[in-house]
Amino acid sequence: MNDATSLQRRLGLGLTLGVTLLWLVATTVTTLVVEHTLNNTLDSALEETSQRILSLAVVEIFNRESSDLLQQVASLRPHEEYITYLVRGADGRPLLVSHDIDLSIFPDTPQLGLRSTATHRLYGTSAVSDTFFIEVAEPLTYRRRATREMLTMLLLPLVVLVPLSLIGIWWFVRHSLGGLLAYRRALEARNAGDLSPVEAKRLPKELVPVAEAVDQLLARLRRALEAERSFTANSAHELRTPLAAALAQVQRLRREAPPGSLHDRAGRIEASLRDLSRLSEKLMQLAKAESGGLLAEAPRDVLPIVTHVVDDFRRTFEARLELSLPEEGQVVSSIDPDALAILLRNLIENALKHGQQDQPVEVVLSNEGVLRVINAGTVVPAEDLARLTDRFTRANTRAGGSGLGLAIAHAIAEGSGASLTLSSPAVGRRDGFEASLWLPR
Repeated sequence: MNDATSLQRRLGLGLTLGVTLLWLVATTVTTLVVEHTLNNTLDSALEETSQRILSLAVVEIFNRESSDLLQQVASLRPHEEYITYLVRGADGRPLLVSHDIDLSIFPDTPQLGLRSTATHRLYGTSAVSDTFFIEVAEPLTYRRRATREMLTMLLLPLVVLVPLSLIGIWWFVRHSLGGLLAYRRALEARNAGDLSPVEAKRLPKELVPVAEAVDQLLARLRRALEAERSFTANSAHELRTPLAAALAQVQRLRREAPPGSLHDRAGRIEASLRDLSRLSEKLMQLAKAESGGLLAEAPRDVLPIVTHVVDDFRRTFEARLELSLPEEGQVVSSIDPDALAILLRNLIENALKHGQQDQPVEVVLSNEGVLRVINAGTVVPAEDLARLTDRFTRANTRAGGSGLGLAIAHAIAEGSGASLTLSSPAVGRRDGFEASLWLPR
């Protein structure tokens, strides 16, 4: 998903590129058409010029005292000569030339019709029964310069058109996709536990069925999860009373039974019933963690909650806990207090159960809202570490447990917008285990 391209970017760049390509194609076609028309017009001008000059030149030559002398037309004032011409007799001898002529551009013998050399466009014609010939030459640089100037004038608007098109298309596409962008933001703003219908306004007609299908899928998931959570919570709740009654009867039986196999068997039954009671409690916690409502109505200080949970462990279980809190200020978070207490209790229980027995468990809360629970012990392999938050998954250890503690903690963290990270070895150590919780601020 990270490699996905924005639809707005695709349309903006694609349409801008399309407009630019169409403009370039139109410019190329226009240039070719205009260049062809320009060449025809200039060729026609060469023909007309040669015929006009030849008629005047013949009269001029006939009126000379000696018709075989070369005469160069004088310029009335200095100017650049765009067209040069050469008039020759039947024997090819030059008789009349323009004032700024370069004879090297003309062939040794006169040639009739239009033709081109590497540098000039030439036209030749004759008069008086092919006794006089004229050749008119025009430099090709003028035609090429005209073509370049025309092409520049056609391409110059692209300098303004491309950025304006990009801005205009980008704005239009963004405005047209406003409903889709709002729908995307609505989806991104949701946490994993929010399965309510997604508000979809101003969606394009083609995407309305997609939004309806998403809402139907969310509704099916919501019903399925509610049924699962209801079954889990109800089952765990209904088991509490019979489990408590059975545990009380077994404890009474154990006290009344004489030492021996019956007493030992009653002890094993009592331990099994306690484990089952704890599993029932864990299932109720898991149902709460997955039911939503893990955020408080208003952010509050979490220091009293952390202190209360740690003190309760110290008092009830005589646990070996070391608590480290910020010296000044508060640590405010939006997580629900009950949810935070359940999460912290599961992390501490996991640390006490699986940590090294002769080493204390550290509970550290920083000013930045990072809650860390650290215990000493052997390093958990990476492949086991990645699966510890799955339900009923336990590391390779002899300690008892249901395999739900870290799954409950992970569910609460995910549902409240917090982030839970498991590390082994602990940060800054060579062994141990660390659970770090970034509280939602």
